[in-house]
Amino acid sequence: MSFNSKKQSSFGDLYEQAKDWAQNDKPQFLEMLDQYLDLSEFLPSSFYSAYYKYFGRKREYGLESMLSAFILQKILGIPTLVLLVNIFALSSDLRDFCGFKSVPDISQFSRFKTKFEDNLEELFYHLVDVTEPLCRKIDPLKSDLFIYDTTGFEPYVTENNPKYINNIIRRLKNIYKKDKNVNIYAFAYQSMPSSAQVNQEIKQLYINGHFCYVYKAGIVTNGLGVIRHISFFDDEFKDNHPEIPVEKKSDSPDEDKSIGDSTSLKPVLEDYFNLHNHHYSTFIADSAFDNYQTYPFLIKDFSFDKAVIPLNSRNTKSDMLQPEYNENGWPLCPKDSSLPMKPNGWCRGKNRSPRFKFVCPKTNHKGGKRNCYCEDPCTDSSYGRVTYTYPDQDLRTYPGIIRNTDDWIDLYKKRGVVEQTINYFKDAMVTGNLKTQNLKSIKADVFLAGITQLLTLILADKMDKPENIRSLRSLIA
Repeated sequence: MSFNSKKQSSFGDLYEQAKDWAQNDKPQFLEMLDQYLDLSEFLPSSFYSAYYKYFGRKREYGLESMLSAFILQKILGIPTLVLLVNIFALSSDLRDFCGFKSVPDISQFSRFKTKFEDNLEELFYHLVDVTEPLCRKIDPLKSDLFIYDTTGFEPYVTENNPKYINNIIRRLKNIYKKDKNVNIYAFAYQSMPSSAQVNQEIKQLYINGHFCYVYKAGIVTNGLGVIRHISFFDDEFKDNHPEIPVEKKSDSPDEDKSIGDSTSLKPVLEDYFNLHNHHYSTFIADSAFDNYQTYPFLIKDFSFDKAVIPLNSRNTKSDMLQPEYNENGWPLCPKDSSLPMKPNGWCRGKNRSPRFKFVCPKTNHKGGKRNCYCEDPCTDSSYGRVTYTYPDQDLRTYPGIIRNTDDWIDLYKKRGVVEQTINYFKDAMVTGNLKTQNLKSIKADVFLAGITQLLTLILADKMDKPENIRSLRSLIA
């Protein structure tokens, strides 16, 4: 069954409507959840073992009760544990739904997240497998898209207070008030530390047009916007993937972001396909992932048929004439195609694709330096024009689909659903401004958001109304 184009899922709408119902029609809303969702059906035995081993026989609250409370928190968009506890104290309907005879205190909710973060992650992975065939049933084509992006989740640290950067800018303006040539804002960026003082894992990042200090993560959705994978780039992730190069801060925030994105991709793919026996035909991501290393492993190692990634201008010198190639694959002089460029050997820099270097055919060596003696040079460099060829450069040019065709453009438009899902997690399910510095707690909150979205999909399937997944109101009508 496929969605009509006017009835495609919008999980942002879903959660907004859930808030309204919980306020105006609690019994009916909770009755629907209670009737169609049995959490015990999905909980791994390892989660039960870990929970009851920790709390023992005399536990006051059951595992399903605690999970139900957190799921309601995400559905209703309750931003803090303080507010969650207060709402439970005021609502007997919510307490009854969760099976609470008394309301857990804030420390009990907080301890649950930090203690059982690994189990929440395992539950999320399990629900990804449970919902994969449901997604394929709803829309086989959109479910065959693997869409990747990175984001950051902001902890509660001094550096994320707007006063922090404003104080730096104000101080620099006072120092350089007579020097109009100094770019105060660029200087301020360079002056900011690369990580938060309280925790080196909280990295500075440039997200949605502003600087912030975050725990960085990779997010995967399908074309329906249904979450498929969450991966935090913490010390554990780096230990599991020692091949990842250490990132260095540059003068460009966009460049910093692109370096982090491209190096994260292969490890995330390895983790995903080690966990799940799924197959996707099309990979979609933004231009930050455009480099020669990406296309071979997407198409050859992970068996994608198509890689829909726009070309990144930083990888193409568009202001210079581009060389043509002869039948042997040698680049030709851009201004005289009768002159092949001179081969100059392999370059195998660290963390770079192997590439073969060609230099201007009108160069010679004088004084130990290469010099260009061309009468009409195509570059200002005295060294002369240099061009590199890559073993897999054809995969970048032809990544299983012709660039800028109607099919290409239509597929790339679907990349936006991963950003929508990230925004829904941060806004509707309140993971965007968490009042904690604890990484385990933040990871637990994000995995709970993913669990909640996947349970919503399961709920719609159990009610046999996948076409109405956009609206909880239509599900209980």
